[in-house]
Amino acid sequence: MNAKNIKAIARKEYFHLIRDFRSLYLAFFIPLLLILLFGYALSLDVQDIKTVVVDQDKTQESRDFIRKLNASVYFKIIGHLADSSAAIESLDRNEAILAVMIPPGWTADLKADRKSPLQLIIDGSDPNFAGSTRAYITAYISQANQNQLVEFLNRQGLEKIEPPVEGRIRVWFNEDLESRNFIVPGIIALIIMIVGALLTSLVIAREYENGTMETIRSLPVRAVEFLAGKALPYFFIAMVDVLVAILMGQLLFGVVMKSSFWLMIIASCVYLGVALGIGLLISTITKSQLVANQMAILVTYLPSLLLSNFVFPKENMPAILKMVTYIIPATYYIDILNGLYLRNLSFSYLWPSYLVLFLMFLFLFTVNMVILKREGL
Repeated sequence: MNAKNIKAIARKEYFHLIRDFRSLYLAFFIPLLLILLFGYALSLDVQDIKTVVVDQDKTQESRDFIRKLNASVYFKIIGHLADSSAAIESLDRNEAILAVMIPPGWTADLKADRKSPLQLIIDGSDPNFAGSTRAYITAYISQANQNQLVEFLNRQGLEKIEPPVEGRIRVWFNEDLESRNFIVPGIIALIIMIVGALLTSLVIAREYENGTMETIRSLPVRAVEFLAGKALPYFFIAMVDVLVAILMGQLLFGVVMKSSFWLMIIASCVYLGVALGIGLLISTITKSQLVANQMAILVTYLPSLLLSNFVFPKENMPAILKMVTYIIPATYYIDILNGLYLRNLSFSYLWPSYLVLFLMFLFLFTVNMVILKREGL
């Protein structure tokens, strides 16, 4: 392998890259935009659930119930309405997610130690959000029932009944249960796929469309040198984007890596090699920039976003899609990122994911070599 040949091809690709505004846009602006959008806009945390209240009891107890509900970080009361029809209209207009209706005589039933039903209506158009809303309001009412039970026992002169089973919950790895702690690292996988696969999917196809592939075949350049020279500029660009993403995640979102920084760099290099291999393979097969760009989006970006255990857990997927996730490179890279960022794991725990990515890289490199040799390189 001749280093001068690699340098010449990389230099040619570098000059083309800096003259192409669209490539620079994809290489630098889109990754930064993804970090900001995913970091700030994409959140799986449920807070400030828009709630309307119909208080027909109008007593001190009912007002306390509503006040404590509004004091929670999970609920935000946006209106006190006169009747149930107004509450239903708020749900129909998508102005509220939850409607709490307290009937007349609610406090009187509580003081008489009778059942005191109240009506809760949840907008179920978004099942995930509705499920979280139901869990939060159920927990709030359970706490209110426990307080009422303590007051009842005090009135009866009895001691507080201790439950036979006491759950002491401890959250590991993501103590604050903030979704950005795993969303921000996952963005790095998307950035690498954009720079590594989408951009490199055009480089060889461009040579075919411009008619310069015949000239390259006549040069004393081997297939491995051609591949290395084409991939080298995008490798450095992607690594710069990775470092910027790590820095922005720490400065803007407070997401700090718990494990080794160098394990992260090694994993990024191997995963980037896989992304470059996919992009070059698509570019070689299609020989058309338009087709290559569309195929790269379908084969790399969308699966990395949807089928990599990043946003949607693979445990909830159908069996067929769950099998597909095992051939998505981002699945293993995101597993490494979660281990490094959240779990503080060492290489001894993460080596299977490293090994799979490395085997994918070797396979793609071999396939690209075989195809380019058949093309005359």
